[in-house]
Amino acid sequence: MPDRHLSRRSVLRTTSGAFGVAPVGVRHASGEAIGTAGRCPEATIRPGMEHCTDTHGDDCSDDHPETEAIQDAVSRTLEDRYPNVGTLIDEGFIPYFDLASSGEEGGYSHWINPDYLGDETVLDPERPESVLVDNKWWRPIGVMFIATEDGEAVDDPPAVYGEGDEACAPWHYHTGVPGRFAWWYYQKVYGSDGKTSLKLPCRTPCMLHVWTYPNPNGVYAHGPPPRGNRGGPPAEDPGFDTWATPGDDELEWDTLPDGFVSRFKPDTSLRDLLFG
Repeated sequence: MPDRHLSRRSVLRTTSGAFGVAPVGVRHASGEAIGTAGRCPEATIRPGMEHCTDTHGDDCSDDHPETEAIQDAVSRTLEDRYPNVGTLIDEGFIPYFDLASSGEEGGYSHWINPDYLGDETVLDPERPESVLVDNKWWRPIGVMFIATEDGEAVDDPPAVYGEGDEACAPWHYHTGVPGRFAWWYYQKVYGSDGKTSLKLPCRTPCMLHVWTYPNPNGVYAHGPPPRGNRGGPPAEDPGFDTWATPGDDELEWDTLPDGFVSRFKPDTSLRDLLFG
């Protein structure tokens, strides 16, 4: 895995001067409020989400052959290639900011692969841009596809199946400051060779979840399966040396290998600024 620590520090120096806290929220260095109407009319300070297509999930069925096929393919990928956190680390995945959510009921984390963000595939079960990990049992419980090609957002991501008004295309994007900043940060540090704009994007690329454990809200639901539906004990083997015990200790930055943490843990002040 390439060492991007110097790049990360450079971004932290840049952002420390580019963003500040104002009474109405976070602002650009120019003074523009990034969580209010203006350049980004959909933007919100708090987490926000919109659908990428008119059909979104209305025409999706968990028992449709194509849904079963993609869920089975994702399950095989997780079982064969990414059965635990250690394999994610070995294959270049990096935790998103939500690894800091350990201790919350139902906590889970997104692990992002910069190489998969930068390739030409979209909706490929063998190359998921993100793997979703339960923080209690330390096990992958699904994936999140991110509609990018060569690191750039795809405006019209493909449907899982169907066409037109009957398409199953449950893609969503985020408009809130936390999601927009997290996307900008990871692209700036890991995904775009430093070409990402200083300004936050108005929205993230389109994203689509596929859960491999039973979810009462559906295979493509935005929220995760209830913790009781995530397989339970025994917890997964971590796949690396750690002081922590999966199932007893929540997965968090302090449980990961020291060398990995020193290279990839986001700066504390920026994380606290936007994510509390």
